[in-house]
Amino acid sequence: VTFPGVWTNTCCSHPLFGMKPNEVDSPAAVASGNPVGVKHAAVRKLGHELGIPAGQLDANRFKFVTRVHYWAADALTYGADAPWGEHEIDYLVLIQLKPGPFTLHANPDEVMDTAWVNSDELSEWMGSSRNLWSPWFRVIARERLFGWWADLGRAFKLPAEKPILRFDAPAEHCKGDGSHSGRAA
Repeated sequence: VTFPGVWTNTCCSHPLFGMKPNEVDSPAAVASGNPVGVKHAAVRKLGHELGIPAGQLDANRFKFVTRVHYWAADALTYGADAPWGEHEIDYLVLIQLKPGPFTLHANPDEVMDTAWVNSDELSEWMGSSRNLWSPWFRVIARERLFGWWADLGRAFKLPAEKPILRFDAPAEHCKGDGSHSGRAA
């Protein structure tokens, strides 16, 4: 419903209460830099969105790097009075896959297409005007992803960033009144 037809990150973890194993982390777990619950949520959502069997993903191989707070109206799809948008705090986690066969069966209700690219290809692709990108992914890629990707081994050793990274939507993802919600700011 929101942001159809745009390229974005692999998936969003969206931790849920009441799941087994537990997906919701305490503030202390997040502060420790090792929120295990969100890693379990990532495994669940990679199964839901991309059809990756849980047995092919080890939650312990995920690296929590930070959280981001963002908002954006889906004004490109729905116009200046967009009824849909996002306003979230997301956990960013990285995983380096084990070599070997890998199952990918994208859920058509969640994913229109997939692509495996290296960092140079992604940078070139994002520089092209022929593709739409989610507003949060553009910021994450520019501000953090390409730096992590340049030395993935180092990225997995960095401590998690403590403050939540916050950013506002670019102008094209604001409603006609400049807001992200149904009310003017």
